[in-house]
Amino acid sequence: MIPIGFLGLLFLLLALYCGIDPFKHSAISEFPDFESYKVDLPPWELVPADRDKDNLLQKSEIKFLNQVQGPESMAFDPLGRGPYTGVADGRVLLWDGQNWKDFAYTSSNRSEICNPKPSPQSYLPNEHICGRPLGLRFDKNTGDLYIADAYLGLFKVGPEGGLATPLVTEVDGVPLRFTNDLDIDDEGNIYFTDSSSKFQRRNFMQLVFSSENSGRLLKYNLYTKETAVLVRNLQFPNGVSLSKDGSFLVFCEGCPDYSSTG
Repeated sequence: MIPIGFLGLLFLLLALYCGIDPFKHSAISEFPDFESYKVDLPPWELVPADRDKDNLLQKSEIKFLNQVQGPESMAFDPLGRGPYTGVADGRVLLWDGQNWKDFAYTSSNRSEICNPKPSPQSYLPNEHICGRPLGLRFDKNTGDLYIADAYLGLFKVGPEGGLATPLVTEVDGVPLRFTNDLDIDDEGNIYFTDSSSKFQRRNFMQLVFSSENSGRLLKYNLYTKETAVLVRNLQFPNGVSLSKDGSFLVFCEGCPDYSSTG
């Protein structure tokens, strides 16, 4: 039988190890000013309870297994070609019906460090150099592809692909540190999210742990080149989607609930 005193000493040493974290194992060791914030959850009766009664997802087919690393958003161009998707090494790829082909990229600083690697996690240290395309949407009138790059901002690339052009890298003097998703309406307005002004994509777990509310919902107009902040103080805003008639949009806020605006 293990003496109680030994167990007490063991727990004390464990507590000291966790508190001091000498080997920097903690997810927040790189953030000495880390703070966590209270999250006010919606009442249970407001939580959507709809379910797939027909189990449609059980009838789905797995496509492109182990062919691409870290695919995020998917999009089809106005001619129906695709899908297009952004992957972990910073490229936007196009499925041509038989193979995946390079279509576009957002970083002009790409080098051999961006070459494909065994694991998507291998790219994390260099995502800010290689780019990390997340949200993708096509302008159905021009065929231009708009890209939300997590580190570099909002971009546009023409129907032929290649190096994308930056449109927005900061708003009101605050850099876009975690550009996430976007959608575009028929009037040339791009609605997009900046998930945090403090944490970048590689630190998304710290963002989840903290529930800090520096996220923003933004609108960029293609004709005036102006960007407006529609909603501030959001906790990890993510996906954005316009209704079919463009009369409203919905976006996902990672902590409290879903939000919409007319």
